[in-house]
Amino acid sequence: MIQVRTFQCNMLQENCYVVYDETREAVVIDCGAYYDTERAAIVQFIRDEKLILRHVLCTHGHLDHCFGNDTLYEELGVKPEIHQQDDFLVRDLAQQAADFFGMPYSHPTPPVGHFLSEGETVSFGSHQFVVIHTPGHTPGGVTFYCKDEQIAFTGDTLFRMSIGRTDFEGSSWSDMLKSLRRLSQVLPADTTVYPGHGPKTTMREELAMNPYLRN
Repeated sequence: MIQVRTFQCNMLQENCYVVYDETREAVVIDCGAYYDTERAAIVQFIRDEKLILRHVLCTHGHLDHCFGNDTLYEELGVKPEIHQQDDFLVRDLAQQAADFFGMPYSHPTPPVGHFLSEGETVSFGSHQFVVIHTPGHTPGGVTFYCKDEQIAFTGDTLFRMSIGRTDFEGSSWSDMLKSLRRLSQVLPADTTVYPGHGPKTTMREELAMNPYLRN
């Protein structure tokens, strides 16, 4: 059975998830740890639980979801994985810091270990995530879906009763609508949704109450 530990990170209260199962193999999704205490807490949790980190997954390339990738690479030797269409974002995190936050950012950017693609599976322990390409917030946004456990990690595509912004470079309102429509079709109502910000929800709740999903 999958376990999910949530760490709320950085100035934007981003959700970083450590996901693992009975084999002790794990993935980290969206390591947005900015402050030293946040970075240390995530690494310490992985070590205390004796987890074997197999993947560092990014739902998209915005800085608030990637701040801590360098720490996981330096401390645990695992490179981040992201969709290639968001490579332009993760290649220059310092520019994002200047554009979004008006601040300097000098942490090194770890090399991308693998470019994710639509429909591929990411395996760890006895579980798998299917990669669903969900552009809109960014061109390379993805959702990670585990059918066996009925859970999905939607990044900044789908929030509880809301959706991600589409006014950034590379964003697309029309792509967002297509991605939301697709999620509503491929994710069963019983799916638990873990978003990039805010509390978890279910597809049943979102289909009933989220104004962007109600037809």
